[in-house]
Amino acid sequence: MPLRLPDKLPAIELLKQENIFVMDDTRAHTQDIRPLRIAILNLMPLKVTTETDLIRLLSNTPLQLEISFMKLKSHTPKNTPIEHMMMFYRDFEEMRQEKYDGMIITGAPVETLNFEDVNYWDEMTSIFAWARTHVTSTLYICWAAQAGLYYYYGIPKYPLPKKMFGIFPQHTLQPQLPIFRGFDDVFQMPHSRHTEIHRDDILACPELSLIAESPECGVSMVMARGGREFFITGHLEYAPDTLDKEYKRDKDVRDDVELPKNYYRDDNPANSPLVTWRAHANLLYSNWVNYYVYQETPFDINEIR
Repeated sequence: MPLRLPDKLPAIELLKQENIFVMDDTRAHTQDIRPLRIAILNLMPLKVTTETDLIRLLSNTPLQLEISFMKLKSHTPKNTPIEHMMMFYRDFEEMRQEKYDGMIITGAPVETLNFEDVNYWDEMTSIFAWARTHVTSTLYICWAAQAGLYYYYGIPKYPLPKKMFGIFPQHTLQPQLPIFRGFDDVFQMPHSRHTEIHRDDILACPELSLIAESPECGVSMVMARGGREFFITGHLEYAPDTLDKEYKRDKDVRDDVELPKNYYRDDNPANSPLVTWRAHANLLYSNWVNYYVYQETPFDINEIR
């Protein structure tokens, strides 16, 4: 089944060009199916790009998903037209009385700040507390993963001596988990971050399970509450050219920008990227929707606790 998306969302036409099946609300209302309700709190600067990346992955499920985009009242994006935000996004306060089968909270370009110094931290903590009782399973990505681990479990983040930037092999530590169904023993994940979570801090917390890590980039996936929370420090959702755009943007303004590792063919930025993570990205999101959302959420969405 396809995704239910707001009419005229730019991602619809972009994904149709990739031969991905999506439908707008008008058509979806004619189908007598209870869709799974997925909320996306999109904190990334380029909203349309992130919307498209996530919808592309969520489309690979036989279930009908109804996507709702959440925004912060305490923060106004600088890189997305206000008309787009007003048309497709709703403030958290407008959604706080609703319940969702699943939720995704993205990264944000604030990772070098202390959490309490982020100008929307108070609203973020309200959303974190709300998700515990209003969402069946939540994916926290990159900065949101670090923020969620800090808020819920007191796990600190640490600055890196240099940016973790590139594609890194990850090892599954609990391959029997449904989230890894169909995975190989090693899978690739894009990373682009200046801070990290330490393995020892995760292992010292009995409520947390370290489920994937990398010899080079460290902790990559943590699970809590039996799969009601997943914390992913990288960006499996990234499109093939995302790191390329980031590298070329930054090298034009700074002289200390390194090539993303394991990314360009022959490590030559004149060549196209070698895409090695997309199959596992699609599999992870499909597994999450199936095993941790659809199989666990009550038929009456109001029964989510």
